[in-house]
Amino acid sequence: MRKAALSLILLSWPAGLLWPTAALARPPVLVELYTAQGCGPCAEANAYVGKLAERQGVLALTFPVDYWDYLGWADTFARPEFTARQKAYVARLKLREPYTPQVVVDGLGEAAALKTTEVDKLLKTAEAERMNPPDMAFIGQRRVDVGVGRVPRGGAEVWLIRYDPREIEVAVKGGDNRGETVIQRNVVREIRRLGAWRGRPQAYRLAPAAEDGLKSVVVVQQPRGGRVLAVAQPG
Repeated sequence: MRKAALSLILLSWPAGLLWPTAALARPPVLVELYTAQGCGPCAEANAYVGKLAERQGVLALTFPVDYWDYLGWADTFARPEFTARQKAYVARLKLREPYTPQVVVDGLGEAAALKTTEVDKLLKTAEAERMNPPDMAFIGQRRVDVGVGRVPRGGAEVWLIRYDPREIEVAVKGGDNRGETVIQRNVVREIRRLGAWRGRPQAYRLAPAAEDGLKSVVVVQQPRGGRVLAVAQPG
């Protein structure tokens, strides 16, 4: 029965889309840290998320936001689209307002980044919740294929995120952290919506990275800060 079902899937896979054998492994849990270089408590949160980035089965990304820039230090990595992404979570999770340092796990829940026990609970929940994600495969550096899967109510979107995997030191010269050196890891540099996904195999083109040395990750997610369905990176 299993062999027959697999044959049926292979026959239904459209020509030109490759069978994504690498995607059969369990996808990582996506941890998003919303932080700012001018935010006093964020230094400790950066260190904590840096350790999470080393945990197997976790992809921890740093999204610098810009709404604290008025305090005297313009975050060197913040972008309006990162703030917009956080605000989508604020609306979805029915929070009063965005704040830093905040952690969002797989779009399922959020916690203050320094409340590590709550973050660990969110990670365990996410590991148990993610079931039957769509298969995904990268074709070189210019295309990603997303396979068949169950689409939640409201549909899903495919996002390309590129981040710097290095540990970066920034000397802050203003704001609450004036005179301090802020250390950040896996800082997001680009985020781009590739298109909608409707449960059927579809290929998405990947534009070249704007900077050298960036890593790529593709996320399938419900719209407007919804649940993360799948996460994949090139092998």
